[in-house]
Amino acid sequence: MGDSIGVRSERVMAGDAVAEAREYRQLPADPPTAPVGHPELRVLPEWPLDTIAVLVTAAPSLHAIPVSWPVRAGDRRILLSLRRNRGSLLRLRSNAEVALTIIGGGDVALCARGTARVVADPMPGAEDYAAVVIDVDVIDDHRQGAFLVEAGIQRTVVDETELAYLESRVATLREMAREHD
Repeated sequence: MGDSIGVRSERVMAGDAVAEAREYRQLPADPPTAPVGHPELRVLPEWPLDTIAVLVTAAPSLHAIPVSWPVRAGDRRILLSLRRNRGSLLRLRSNAEVALTIIGGGDVALCARGTARVVADPMPGAEDYAAVVIDVDVIDDHRQGAFLVEAGIQRTVVDETELAYLESRVATLREMAREHD
């Protein structure tokens, strides 16, 4: 009997602490019942060169893949290089609606939603890759005041020739971005 009273007392005290924290931060006592959208950014922020993003395509069903080093090609444009022998190109050609999630250093946390299209197949200097542009309609801002993103997905290079190949594709994408401006 004494144990259950002690447990209840701890719960009441914890409830008091939560109530005090809500009052201090001026949060509502009850969470909203209606869905709340994310804040949106007007333009894409800069992100580190070595950012790994996640591309979501929707055809025939949702599918997510990691994408190396997306290139910011303007306030609302992103360029990617995608392997030609994978299913992502087929899926985005079937349904061009995509989402690209970028979590990167410098407190970048966003989801760019828009329409993708192939702009070079194959990519100049990279016969096994295609260049894809995403024309961004909405930029969901997923940053949170209580947390800062210091770094995104990190990986270790184990094949220097593949790194050099990635760097050359990114240089090509950046040149394509400059030509479009």
